[in-house]
Amino acid sequence: MSNPLLEFSGLPPFDRVRPEHVAPAVEQLLAEADAALEAVTAPQFPASWSAIAQRLDVATERLGRAWGVVSHLNSVADTPELRAAFNAALPKVTEFWTRLGADERLYAKYKAIDAATLNEEQRQAHKNAVRNFVLGGAELQGEGKARFAQIQERQAELSQKFSENALDATDAFAYYATAEELEGVPEDVQQAARAAAQAEGKEGHKLTLKMPCYLPVMQFARSSALREKLYRAYVTRASDQAEGEVARFDNSALIREILALRQEEAQLLGYVNFGEVSVVPKMAESPQQVIAFLRDLAARARPHAEKDVADLRAFAAQQFGLADPQPWDWPYLGEKLKEARYSFSEQEVKPYFTAPKVLAGLFLIIETLFEVGIRRDSAPAWHPAVEFYRIERQGQLVGQFYLDQPARTGKRGGAWMDDVRARWLRPDTGQLQTPVAHLVCNFAEGVDGKPALLTHDDVITLFHECGHGLHHLLTQVNERDVSGISGVEWDAVELPSQFMENFCWEWEVLRHMTAHVDTGEPLPRALFDKMVAAKNFQSGLQTLRQIEFALFDMLLHTEHDPAQDFMPLLDLVRAEVAVLQPPAWSRTAHTFSHIFAGGYAAGYYSYKWAEVLSADAYAAFEESAGQGGLPSVATGRRYRKEILEAGGSRPAMASFKAFRGREPSLDALLRHQGMA
Repeated sequence: MSNPLLEFSGLPPFDRVRPEHVAPAVEQLLAEADAALEAVTAPQFPASWSAIAQRLDVATERLGRAWGVVSHLNSVADTPELRAAFNAALPKVTEFWTRLGADERLYAKYKAIDAATLNEEQRQAHKNAVRNFVLGGAELQGEGKARFAQIQERQAELSQKFSENALDATDAFAYYATAEELEGVPEDVQQAARAAAQAEGKEGHKLTLKMPCYLPVMQFARSSALREKLYRAYVTRASDQAEGEVARFDNSALIREILALRQEEAQLLGYVNFGEVSVVPKMAESPQQVIAFLRDLAARARPHAEKDVADLRAFAAQQFGLADPQPWDWPYLGEKLKEARYSFSEQEVKPYFTAPKVLAGLFLIIETLFEVGIRRDSAPAWHPAVEFYRIERQGQLVGQFYLDQPARTGKRGGAWMDDVRARWLRPDTGQLQTPVAHLVCNFAEGVDGKPALLTHDDVITLFHECGHGLHHLLTQVNERDVSGISGVEWDAVELPSQFMENFCWEWEVLRHMTAHVDTGEPLPRALFDKMVAAKNFQSGLQTLRQIEFALFDMLLHTEHDPAQDFMPLLDLVRAEVAVLQPPAWSRTAHTFSHIFAGGYAAGYYSYKWAEVLSADAYAAFEESAGQGGLPSVATGRRYRKEILEAGGSRPAMASFKAFRGREPSLDALLRHQGMA
């Protein structure tokens, strides 16, 4: 009986992977990787980039790919058995990568490689590798090295547990609402909630904390009591404030331990704090530079945010007689004010955004702008809802991707792109390996046999993840460690994703991706104009919210003492930045998976910084737009070549300057967000 996790000739056989395959596959691949590590670190083994790649990189790539399959399934098809298998293997896999990254024999081999023998891509990968050895503890000795390894293993366990608690706390909540309580909630949301209750043989409408349900209830339910119930459950998830049996998913102790371990890791490496470690491989020069950037942006956004709140308060008093709106009232009031001011509601445009039509429109813009073709393809998948596509240029395969759109139980929330394998001129076979990616979202499913309807926010999310996908898939770099998103500075990695979001506001693009679910009519121009008018509604508030998260993250990893409670710091940041204060029992940090389980520790500012880059990059398209506002293919070609195809083969600033001819400026971002 062959183990599907050990098949590397084609695409992963997701449909055949079972929990019992995990342990034997991981054992075998770790043994092979270990043998390869011993071979290349032997004194007689040559200090040659290609010789090391042939022996070691081939073995570690197989391990990485197989573990990637297991991790992916753990995120999108979580079961108790798979979770147990994943958690049993996690320490062993973490231990190997930590040991590899800290191996002084291997570090010495890399330092001995003559950079003059390398091509440009290899030189960049080599430079990154040497830097990563230092950050991986390769210069540590004795007890320090052993402790560093323990820290990595424990951090991996804690991050995984944090993620599980966030998922379980979200999945555990259900409230069965009556039709009266749901007055004002869009019909398709009510239908889905009714179907969910019926599937369990229950009365009423099953409400959950998953976004396709939670958000519309907060925006549209007339019942303030219902909104309060959901809001309280949502902002106390996985915290000490959660009520009832979900209290067992509290992440407080995990957060404290994660922060203490990061601080200890930084000090072992000779840095004052983890913020300093985090910026070493990024575009930012220091945590102080990041903090100054965030505070500068906050100062510019604050007057706009204060006006947003004043408008909301006046509207609440006049229209609803509410002198003191509560936190669970703001989304509802915001929606009502937007409708009143722009005669526009998200729900009015939603019937025009059917998932298949949006996807066709997205593919059309990619095909036009980047001169490729996207075709349906087939591959084994983990769920019947998963689609698979191939990207071609002039008949040649460029890359392939999986698309998993609907929300479901056992699938973690949010949206993300992940790589299945990277583009690589393989040193073992001499063949070019094409890249493959996952694009994962959490959208509502279609009801009554109709296609799924997306909100405009969902459309933006889809374009965003697709931007990450294109960065990974359109690369022309042959060196694995710097191809696609590999080796790209973390604070520049959001540039291509946020860049794609801009197209969701272009009439020439949007009109091709809308068709009313019942009539097939495209989105009317008048409705689009209202949508654009409402685009920057509350952009000041939204900017401050992002800055609140980013500043909290950076201060948490620079100025905070991990031995102390972190909530007072969050309160201080809110007092400094926020213009709307949440209740004292709000615990957003407890599900802040980006920084506690997702690689954005002391790096959440990346979203804001990348918005500066992406707005400025998109301005090049605005400046060169052709007839009818359609983006110029010549600019698209330049962007593809200098940003997407270059991947991580040179510093992000060099790629940006090659495309734009200068360094980035804040102006385009402020203009795009109506704050110029």
